[in-house]
Amino acid sequence: MKNVFRLVLLCLFCAPAWAVIPIQHWTHASGARVYLVASPSIPMLDVQIDFDGGSRRDPADRAGLASATASMVSMVSAGVAAQGAQPALDENALSEAWVDLGAQLSVSAGLDRFSVSLRTLTEPDLLERSLALAARQLASPAWPEAVWLRDRQRWLAALKEAETRPGTHAGRAFAQAVYGDHPYGREVTATTLDAISVGDMRGFYRRHAAACRAQIVMVGAVDRTMAGRIADRLVAALSPHGCEPLPAVAEVSPLSSAVERRIPFDAAQAQVLIGQPGHRRNDPDFFPLFVGNYILGGGGFVSRLTTEVREKRGLSYSAYSYFAPGLHAGAFQLGLSTRPDQADQAVQVAREVVRRFVADGPTEAELRAAKDYLVNGFALRFDSNRKLLDNVANIAWNGLPLDYLESWTRRVEAVTTADIRRAFARVLQPERMVTVVVGAKP
Repeated sequence: MKNVFRLVLLCLFCAPAWAVIPIQHWTHASGARVYLVASPSIPMLDVQIDFDGGSRRDPADRAGLASATASMVSMVSAGVAAQGAQPALDENALSEAWVDLGAQLSVSAGLDRFSVSLRTLTEPDLLERSLALAARQLASPAWPEAVWLRDRQRWLAALKEAETRPGTHAGRAFAQAVYGDHPYGREVTATTLDAISVGDMRGFYRRHAAACRAQIVMVGAVDRTMAGRIADRLVAALSPHGCEPLPAVAEVSPLSSAVERRIPFDAAQAQVLIGQPGHRRNDPDFFPLFVGNYILGGGGFVSRLTTEVREKRGLSYSAYSYFAPGLHAGAFQLGLSTRPDQADQAVQVAREVVRRFVADGPTEAELRAAKDYLVNGFALRFDSNRKLLDNVANIAWNGLPLDYLESWTRRVEAVTTADIRRAFARVLQPERMVTVVVGAKP
């Protein structure tokens, strides 16, 4: 088994980048949407199943429910319940089963998605056994209350430790101010964790991990026929969950005015966050915003923010900005840390950089340099099965065209300075941003 994995790792590093990536797509009889990229050069299969079950679906008084549910389904320590003639598997038996297969199953929850990931070799016997074990774990998680109580204590300890860091306070205040009552801004606390029961997790899992709404993405050494069989196995494990309709989630409200939060904190560095609601992932101006932000603050030491804040004034080691688009308008966020006595100056400089960029856009030289970097580094975005899987899952989840990867460089090259200026002026309002400063000296 070890020799096989050495071969796989070697292949991952020597495989050439794909010039064309054909994505096959079909709808399963259950309603699940299936996407396949056949990659026969590596004897491996990566599978990701996504559901509309991220933290935006958490009840307000049980923030953290999606993540807690994912943890309990994923953890080998939770085991698998008995199913038909198959006996229950405790922590040791389940862990040994996955180790013996050389395969991995993980479950996670983000803002929008509840995701199941499986990685396995495609040797027929190993593939069959890995699929069987994955289907068991998805169909019959054990939900032991003792494990949840133990896991909750670890989570509570982590929350308590996080309170000692200024970044925690900055991030919390920023999210609350940017998102308001929207689920994107909900905070996991000791109170919300204490309110979560095993029954809540079981109900959340059955309601959201529904075959009818599943999105199944496969990348690896399987053909269309085998991919269909794999989808059948995984869907069958989830079909008993039914297909309960889900309520709509409200959109993020724009800010009506500027918001400023100053939070005292005894720390060597003041934490500064500036931003506001940004855009959805399917925004038609995604590429002008993406390329423009590389120039503004996404390009590391070559960005305008770093030039003005670090190079010219020495106010911070680095400054950054990014958009976090999702099914709803994720935040535009600018961040830096600085000496407490320099916080006001750093805020003023950062605000001015954003204001000028929104008003004037980039120069032609800045745009050319950004395009060269992004286009030349594009192949690194999918130079492994895992990265390619992430990209295809992103295409599927956001309803992007199937030729998205093939057209990516062309769409980057097509962005103009006028496009960036127009898109930033539409999405950002520098006079109505949130500013959070934690730890500055008065």
